[in-house]
Amino acid sequence: MKYYLIAGETSGDMHAASLMAEIKKLDHDASFGYFGGDQMQLQGGVCYQHIKHLAFMGIVPVLLNLNAIRKNMALCRASLLEFQPDMLILVDYPGFNLRIARFAKRHNIRTAYYISPKVWAWKTQRVKLVKQFVDQMYTIFPFETSFYAQHQYPVNYVGNPVFDLIQKEKEREFNTDAFRRSNGLSNNPIVALLAGSRKHEIKALLPVMVKVAAQFPDHQFVVAGAPGIDPDFYLKLFTNNVKFIQQQTYKLLRASEAAIVTSGTATLETALLKVPQVVVYKMGMGRILSLFRKQILKTQFFSLVNLVAEKEVVKEYFQQEVSLLNLKNELKLLLHNKEYRNVMLNEYASMEKKIATGGAARNAAHEIVNSLKS
Repeated sequence: MKYYLIAGETSGDMHAASLMAEIKKLDHDASFGYFGGDQMQLQGGVCYQHIKHLAFMGIVPVLLNLNAIRKNMALCRASLLEFQPDMLILVDYPGFNLRIARFAKRHNIRTAYYISPKVWAWKTQRVKLVKQFVDQMYTIFPFETSFYAQHQYPVNYVGNPVFDLIQKEKEREFNTDAFRRSNGLSNNPIVALLAGSRKHEIKALLPVMVKVAAQFPDHQFVVAGAPGIDPDFYLKLFTNNVKFIQQQTYKLLRASEAAIVTSGTATLETALLKVPQVVVYKMGMGRILSLFRKQILKTQFFSLVNLVAEKEVVKEYFQQEVSLLNLKNELKLLLHNKEYRNVMLNEYASMEKKIATGGAARNAAHEIVNSLKS
């Protein structure tokens, strides 16, 4: 069978590559065409466009790159018709992928979506597009099943790929002292700073994280560099009182006493690695956006930890709430209040049980391949 996949970001590239590997185990004649990245290229097939030419996030970057986006869309449509897949597999990246799903429907190409767009959080009107143009939806969070049920759209929950990655990480040997030595870190307790995976997030959040670091002289704060972001971009945003490492986020978390984490997949990774955390997020328009939070954000919480747990497990700060005072006070609790830490860690364990269905990519591959045989 022929499979065409579209992933627009680094995380999508990783998850799509895992899915490709599982499909190959089930379909020995599988061939692939895709928009993707380095991990997908390792699985073989034809890469029609690399993700480094796709990742335009935020209003301003999109407006500045409209011509490139149009060209990518045209290339994707043309290559899709040329490849003529038995199944188009979309991986997150909704702004682009839902438009391609519409195009695929017009040309009678079957479509599966692996890792749902976050329609449950914002832009809920997109659920209408999903229902209209996506034949099969494979979700990775239990709460997504109930959300789609409210909209009369059945989905397949296949487990969580982040859970699978963390389980593999936990199986690897790790020596905290060796990690410290190899990265020039002292013996002081470590606080991890995860400022996001996109430049606008990092620029908005890292400066206040660095200010917090100055309030805890007996701890060392370490910034985790995101994939695809040049280290020089970070170096302009912090001073000598923090350290910087890259491509070692899981190791950093395993060595850390606590973390300040930008909302996203990193909050779930941090929880699964059992690190107490405080979650932050900041967008443009400052206080104005805070006033309209309920109109924009359709869920009570925005961190994945709290969404999966369906209650507040970690403290969330949004927009103007992301202040030096709030972060300093919360971090004091995370570092020095043993009872507070233990309550959070116990809640992590309960949350983990909700997503502990192993083998998300394997489960999705079975569903997709079997659907083509039926």
